[in-house]
Amino acid sequence: MKSFLLIGLGRFGRHIAMHLNEQGHQIMAVDENEERVNEILDIVTNAQIGDSTNPEFLKALGVRNFDVCIVAISGDFQSSLETTSLLKELGAQLVVSRAERDVQAKFLLRNGADEILYPEKQLAKWAAYRYGSDHLLDYIELDTKNAIVEVPIPDSWAGKSVGDIDIRKKYNINLLALKHDGVMDANISSYTVLPASGTVLALGEYPSLKRCFHV
Repeated sequence: MKSFLLIGLGRFGRHIAMHLNEQGHQIMAVDENEERVNEILDIVTNAQIGDSTNPEFLKALGVRNFDVCIVAISGDFQSSLETTSLLKELGAQLVVSRAERDVQAKFLLRNGADEILYPEKQLAKWAAYRYGSDHLLDYIELDTKNAIVEVPIPDSWAGKSVGDIDIRKKYNINLLALKHDGVMDANISSYTVLPASGTVLALGEYPSLKRCFHV
């Protein structure tokens, strides 16, 4: 369990809070809008109404004590930039800030952000991969070279074991899990026999994944 300081409770911030709450993390939520704060009280550990560009207000929150500080402010880049800078000045351990454009990401990184959240760009890329292929059901980018994809089990693999297919040797791809009727099975070995239906989660470099699964 980690402790989070979440600043900015728009739609993006609320979704972050919801998922962090589902994972059992402690969340201090902050927004200058009283209505937004009240709407989120039942899914956060604590909440404060205040201006995150005010040094005294941020200092009173004890930002050093949080494992992660997330700046999810949208529509006001100046406030996002000032908040990011102040958090780092006050000794925040890890500052993750939202950017809407590349130039914003550059300024945030130069002014204290350790990492950048880029929801629009990241979702756009996911959508392009997901709906640009007839076979790709899900796509998780790991870095500039590697990704995890979820694809239907190829017909030619049905009834064969992972060892028989030898996907690692042929394509340099690792099978991570099988999924059938919504149930995930991550206990994969060379003896695992692949069913005729369901999906597989595979890890590899983009060219290898494309060549193997025709995505």
